[in-house]
Amino acid sequence: MSIGMSVEDVNLWYGDHQALHNISLTVPAGEVTAFIGPSGCGKSTLLRCLNRMNDRIESCRVEGTIKLGDEDIQSMDVYALRRRVGMVFQRPNPFPLSIYDNVVYGMKRQGRPSKSEMDETVERTLKVVGLWDEVSSKLKSSGLSLSGGQAQRLCIARALAVKPDVLLMDEPTSALDPISTAMVEELTTQIKDECTVAIVTHNMQQATRVSTQTAFFYLGELIEIAPTAQLFSAPKDKRTEDYLTGRFG
Repeated sequence: MSIGMSVEDVNLWYGDHQALHNISLTVPAGEVTAFIGPSGCGKSTLLRCLNRMNDRIESCRVEGTIKLGDEDIQSMDVYALRRRVGMVFQRPNPFPLSIYDNVVYGMKRQGRPSKSEMDETVERTLKVVGLWDEVSSKLKSSGLSLSGGQAQRLCIARALAVKPDVLLMDEPTSALDPISTAMVEELTTQIKDECTVAIVTHNMQQATRVSTQTAFFYLGELIEIAPTAQLFSAPKDKRTEDYLTGRFG
């Protein structure tokens, strides 16, 4: 059973610049939540807060509470947190290892899985992401040998192999062709049964296709969050409506 996340009164600064202002929202368990808004509005910044990726930035300061289920993520070991809250980035980033070793990388870091456990996980996750038939005969080949769409699906398989509670996706299709994009979108809607998903996207049609709820950000503020169909058909805030109709952004 997947676990959701909650964000309460989160403010974030990079040095003197405040990038997020009083953000509160819920990423419900077993659903896909899309973050939309113009460039620089704070959506990727918030996404990176959910697994403390911003910890790496010296000038960054975060206030407020973020919980994974009932646990405050600030009190968790950061590596334990990132095992439970995985991330897929904008550009595919397979490791310079075999396809097989890419998938089991996280498992090996967590312990000493048996060969049969690893074999089962590789087959299961590659089937989930629709790669098994394409790569099952060349698992020893480098992950770097795959096409962009295949490489991104491999990165999703790598994230799913450790059975995360939540998967964060930061514009996962922006570097992909339309066919690969469609595959990743279909995959996103399928995996919500296994883990909760939060996705940042610039593509509003993508948000309508994959998400159950959508949050609209503007100038570091959460303007509106609602079930996706409702937000797109009857936005409550004029700024949301102006963005959706292409008046800015």
